[in-house]
Amino acid sequence: MMVSGLYAGIGGFELGFERSGHQTLLMSEIDPDALRVIRHRFRSVKVDADAVKLSALPEETQIVTAGFPCQNLSMAGLKQGIDGDKSRVVNALFRLLEVRRTPWVVIENVYFMLHLARGAAMEHIASHLERLGYRWASRVVDSRAFGLPQRRRRVFIVATLNGDPRDVLFADDTPSRNWPAPDLGKPIGFFWTEGRTGHGLTADAVPPLKAGSGLGIPSPPGVLLPSGRVVTPTIEAIERFQGFPARWTSVLRNVRDGRSRWRLVGNAISVPIAEWIGNRLNVPGDYDSGEDCEFISGESWPNAAWYMGDRRMVANVSEYPVDNRRGRLSAFATEKWPDLSKRALTGFTRRAREGKLKYPSGFLDALEEELERR
Repeated sequence: MMVSGLYAGIGGFELGFERSGHQTLLMSEIDPDALRVIRHRFRSVKVDADAVKLSALPEETQIVTAGFPCQNLSMAGLKQGIDGDKSRVVNALFRLLEVRRTPWVVIENVYFMLHLARGAAMEHIASHLERLGYRWASRVVDSRAFGLPQRRRRVFIVATLNGDPRDVLFADDTPSRNWPAPDLGKPIGFFWTEGRTGHGLTADAVPPLKAGSGLGIPSPPGVLLPSGRVVTPTIEAIERFQGFPARWTSVLRNVRDGRSRWRLVGNAISVPIAEWIGNRLNVPGDYDSGEDCEFISGESWPNAAWYMGDRRMVANVSEYPVDNRRGRLSAFATEKWPDLSKRALTGFTRRAREGKLKYPSGFLDALEEELERR
């Protein structure tokens, strides 16, 4: 099908959809550095600078994608909600659908939007889709299910005028998937900018890649290696953790661009998830809703839900659609990664000792031994 991508970022949706056989007509993005990347990587695609200023989507559009900005909706962001100056740009999508309803709509954002202000952002999106005549399905999906060494939970919404969105988003499920606990014998990823109220410890993987941090700086995660070194991934590794080829953003070359590359990759959509959705749009599955129950208005938004024209329902599916081989940090050349700075490591260790969070036995001792070694 023919795809128009709004809030395209560095093209995660578009790359995944093209891998599954769809064709990109239009990409709209306002960030100047992201525009440099997509103009370099999608040279035959029309690129527009601002979705808010678009008057209409191309007539041939069959799928419109929208990974709208998440800074107002994320746990680590401003928490201004759907009416924040970043997130309300999603209304440009609904304005364009008023002009020309596309057969399919695919939306992505942070899972915290299900909880912030009792799910006001999700209610906003669902209500607009319903008013426009769409059926929809929503699901929290973890990138780890797709073989990426990153714990990344995101909400995906698939809406359609005529089909069954459940057969795209719910047909695949592997509810028995589980993940190992942190073990000093394997790499452990963590947020070095935190320590007191959170740490993000993840076994043989990194916590969710972020565009920034509470310190206001790009912050690739720290990784404690079995050797005792504490390192941080290279930007090429980070790109691969999102499913992009290494050096996908290499058109950004100078020092300032280094931070921008991290920010853009942290904001991106995991490419294998987009590819999976694209494949299911080609060949829908067959979802059995026999165990689903009605969604009671006023309750917390569930991790998976759907609407087929009459009432909202809670879906009985997990965050893990597929059973790909588990992505592992230990499969990367982690010993070649640069050291996390002594200042960053000192700050995290101090905050962790001062706080009340629990850490695996020996984890903080290992960090302090690394500081002493340095």
